[in-house]
Amino acid sequence: MTPAPGARSPAGARSPAGARSPAGARSPAGARSPDGQANPGRADPAVQASTAPEVRASVDVQALGAQLLGRWAEERRASRDLAGRPEVRGVPGLGMEEHRARVLSQLSYLVENGAIQRAFPARFGGADNHGGNIAAFEELVLADPSLQIKAGVQWGLFGSAVLHLGTAEHHEKWLPGIMSLEVPGAFAMTETGHGSDVASIATTATYDAESGEFVIDTPFRGAWKDYLGNAALHGRAAVVFAQLITRGVNHGVHAFYVPIRDGNGFLPGIGGEDDGLKGGLNGVDNGRLHFSRVRIPRTNLLNRYGDVAPDGTYSSPIASPGRRFFTMLGTLVQGRVSLDGAAVAASKAALQIAVTYANQRRQFHASSSTAEEVLLDYQRHQRRLIPRLATTYAAAFAHEELLEKFDDVFSGALDTDADRQDLETLAAALKPASTWHALDTLQECREACGGAGFLAENRLVGLRADLDVYATFEGDNNVLLQLVAKRLLADYAEEFRHLNAGVLARYVVRQAGSAALSRTGLRRLAQTVTDTGSGARAAVVLKDAATQRDLLTDRARTMVAEVAGVLRGASQLPRAQSAQLFNRHQEEIIAAAAAHAELLQWEAFTRGLERVADPGTRTVLTWLRNVFGLCLVEKHLAWYLVRGRLSAQRARTVGPYVNRLLERLRPHAQDLVDAFGYGPEHLRAPIATGAEAGRQTEALEHARRRRAAADAPAEEVPPERPRPAVPEPGPAQEPGPAQEPGPAQEPDPAQ
Repeated sequence: MTPAPGARSPAGARSPAGARSPAGARSPAGARSPDGQANPGRADPAVQASTAPEVRASVDVQALGAQLLGRWAEERRASRDLAGRPEVRGVPGLGMEEHRARVLSQLSYLVENGAIQRAFPARFGGADNHGGNIAAFEELVLADPSLQIKAGVQWGLFGSAVLHLGTAEHHEKWLPGIMSLEVPGAFAMTETGHGSDVASIATTATYDAESGEFVIDTPFRGAWKDYLGNAALHGRAAVVFAQLITRGVNHGVHAFYVPIRDGNGFLPGIGGEDDGLKGGLNGVDNGRLHFSRVRIPRTNLLNRYGDVAPDGTYSSPIASPGRRFFTMLGTLVQGRVSLDGAAVAASKAALQIAVTYANQRRQFHASSSTAEEVLLDYQRHQRRLIPRLATTYAAAFAHEELLEKFDDVFSGALDTDADRQDLETLAAALKPASTWHALDTLQECREACGGAGFLAENRLVGLRADLDVYATFEGDNNVLLQLVAKRLLADYAEEFRHLNAGVLARYVVRQAGSAALSRTGLRRLAQTVTDTGSGARAAVVLKDAATQRDLLTDRARTMVAEVAGVLRGASQLPRAQSAQLFNRHQEEIIAAAAAHAELLQWEAFTRGLERVADPGTRTVLTWLRNVFGLCLVEKHLAWYLVRGRLSAQRARTVGPYVNRLLERLRPHAQDLVDAFGYGPEHLRAPIATGAEAGRQTEALEHARRRRAAADAPAEEVPPERPRPAVPEPGPAQEPGPAQEPGPAQEPDPAQ
């Protein structure tokens, strides 16, 4: 069934009018299908290209920068102003203890400058501005990722747990101290033995009706709370997640407010350890906590979704234990949302540093005996940076949509159960995509800057180390993608649950026909006939947005359908057999979810492109969007070829056409990164300040003076190589196999 215009996809992203979600994709009217056949009502793109008025490609940096700042531009600018100040900057090379002390003092600076109150209720001095709070928080990654994460622990996890899982009494009692930093706190969910599997944590909170208290206990070493920010040194309290047991019944995981320290150290029954030096984020005091029969008042249960009466009776507005558990966890989704945005910000900064350096650094006399080549003029350097720039733009547009969805839910504007599920799925899809992309981009930018990129002063190695764990905390990326896949499979099943037998029969016929078309090579033949052997015509088809959408949507939908097919009936199997079947296809499950995330980013980029007013900027961003889409096709080319979705001719065209787009984008690369809007106070990388351009100018001037000097040394002339002897003419010979005329070669599609 086709959603109404503007309907949301299963992951919460708004689809274009008439578009289906990845679990049931349908192209807009008149769009091309993956076999290259133009649908009625759509002009040939080649004809459109020849008749459309020519637009000069250019980038309006100021206007594009304003668009990238998004709906919460004011909050982002304020946070960038703060992040650029010396008081909150990271200092490379600090020892762990000194770094921790500096970051703690910086938290106080944030409080004093009104930077943390936005998301809290107005009655406590906040602004109830959930989207603006996350947008501002993301920008702190450029001050110091340790500051960003420690602030996130204090106000985004510890404070948010009290706000969203507690009730008015808890808010009045604890939020003022949390907001002012009078009470630094930890978010004690993860255990040494259980990280991703929160439902299986072993810490218990057993209600004692006689005393009216809960007894918190970590019964064995694996149940210790671990990797907790603020736990090693600074935390005075913690929101502890534990199995709630009352009247002999375990009601599952709930959250409890537990004081852990006073001025003299740990409170009775509580102990802990310092996690010590880490691979990054060493300004955060991560540590472990354990509890031995620690008693807290009954009212310290954060009871928005589950409560215990004085007599031990349990009650909840959500009857299903499973749904209750996921509802509680869903209120904490902002951690994933903020990491998605912070990863995008770090990718932007890395690319602004690397592209700026590549536009100034010269190496090798390839085309001139006097001037060396600018790094970014090399095709390989363009291939290293510009596709990652395209992905960063896609991730930025997708994140802005995620942030708007988050604000809709948390402001109450669109806060249905379906909206919350959409938000959770969208965050679970985009956080892995952006954090893995950030790590890849930081590493490639580091290498692209050579030895200079390895210096700590140029930020890239430090950002790479600090962001490494972004792929793990707030949900391991592979685990999150499995959650996405389960949602896609559920939506896929739901799509057919209410259809009658006639509709199902027609669907089976269509699927069988499509499979036969691909299997017999008819789809490839149709593409070859359409392209008439011409790489240029194939390129015209590939750059068409409808073609890219169809290719990406077809892949996402087909992968979900294939997994659904092999898992059909798994729920009817014994538990062990069902788990074995799921595990046997885990790789395809995760790949299907990743394909869905890629499609979400492409769609968001395309929607963002439609909002660009300046024609020149729109032209450049269209090329950049095409690089993103076609690099995805190129990345998965084997899939398209094996399943007959692309002809060999069209597959051969993808790479050369991407290279051609990179040539077009090369003059605009600096403008595209400058639109990110980060100044030298944010980047703080000497290689991005223009210093390299000064060195190159100095070197060129030195070479010019040297050549002009009367006593300039002459270049050594290499000895002449002896010419090969010309053989005497002999009798004519029959042509050998190597001399046989061959078929005419196909012209280069890029030409």
